[in-house]
Amino acid sequence: MTDESTRTRLKHALANLESLPAMPSIAQKLLALELNTDEGETELLRLIGQDPQISAKLVGLSNSPIMGVTRKISTVNDAALLLGLTRVKSVAIGIASMSDFTKLPPGRDFKPQDLWLHCMTIAVVMRTIAAAMPYRIRPPEDQIFLAGLLHDIGFMALHYLDHKLSNELHHQIRLQPKRPVLEVELETLGITHCYIGSQIARHWNLPAEISAVLGYHHPPYVDEMPEKNLLVRLISVAEKVLPDFGIAEHTGDEITDFEWEELGINPSEAEEIRAQSNELAVQAAHMTGI
Repeated sequence: MTDESTRTRLKHALANLESLPAMPSIAQKLLALELNTDEGETELLRLIGQDPQISAKLVGLSNSPIMGVTRKISTVNDAALLLGLTRVKSVAIGIASMSDFTKLPPGRDFKPQDLWLHCMTIAVVMRTIAAAMPYRIRPPEDQIFLAGLLHDIGFMALHYLDHKLSNELHHQIRLQPKRPVLEVELETLGITHCYIGSQIARHWNLPAEISAVLGYHHPPYVDEMPEKNLLVRLISVAEKVLPDFGIAEHTGDEITDFEWEELGINPSEAEEIRAQSNELAVQAAHMTGI
């Protein structure tokens, strides 16, 4: 287990937000970009085109079955045309925000690329669940994708701050696969990846809806939201639909009828949603290098 001095060092690092990585400048620019003008569309494509890593990942992801596009995509412009500007913007922000973290060397029990696969798949599953929600309460698609891609960034930040502590946490999670992840974190670290994520959100000045997701997406936090935020419930349900996909992260009990109904979904639709989500996970598991 982690000694108290290590825990204290981690908490001190988190208290000093300057010790956390800055949000990449391209992610900041994309986040501030409005898409309701021709100039915004042009600037979006220009910014993405300036970054070869984002362009390559975006095109690679667009060609994966998980995105549901049947035509071959070879350029960012193709992706924008077939996926839509809103989704392209959200995916580009997610890729840019995670770029420094995914370059970190993998550890014994934690691999940044596994978490990226988890987050990307959860984002797509969230969209599948949202499609069954009444339109009037459905979160905007750009929020769905960005929330899904960034929801577990607290794990990435921990690995950035202290990779040994990160590996010890994920080792303990693997040793105790049926315990809720937050219990293991509090016992091992004294804090959770949700708390670390909320600090990142504050440091990066992320939109309030996304910040809430980073801090509250696991039980019991999801039930303690100071304001109703269906985006938080949506991601909590998505993680229960795909438990332990990509990374070991036990999320607790089965999805209750109340959780489905809060999203405006009849519980009778649950099995069909699970089947669609599991198919997406199978497709995602075969992706490499994205």
